[in-house]
Amino acid sequence: MRIRMFACITLLGALLPTAGYPANPVSDKASNIAPADTRAAIAPELPPPPVPDNASPLDFLHAARDALAHGKTGQAQEALERAEARALDRSVPLFQTDKPIEDPLVTQIRQARLALASNDIEHSIQFIASATDTATHLASTH
Repeated sequence: MRIRMFACITLLGALLPTAGYPANPVSDKASNIAPADTRAAIAPELPPPPVPDNASPLDFLHAARDALAHGKTGQAQEALERAEARALDRSVPLFQTDKPIEDPLVTQIRQARLALASNDIEHSIQFIASATDTATHLASTH
């Protein structure tokens, strides 16, 4: 009985068209950044920035700025999220992982994301510029 049910499910799965149905919703617009702009429980997949996955925070910030200059808010959001993730890469002392990072670069990137969530492109670009200056300074000191 189980074999027959498994065979039916497998056959049904093979017959149903899945092409054209992404596993996650896809969008090219920024969303699900803050509670005010969250419309769905599942955040849409955003277009990746045109830099390698292992790029520096500075590279992602440049990509975010360029994306906003071309009205690509979804790509800008993805680049900002990746910049923030790279800026958060660090070693943490044992038993201090629950403390938030107090870092100017992380704060500036977060502010840029929140401005983008409010559809305030002008302020988002200003925060990206500040974060870019900070990241440039950090890169020159290392």
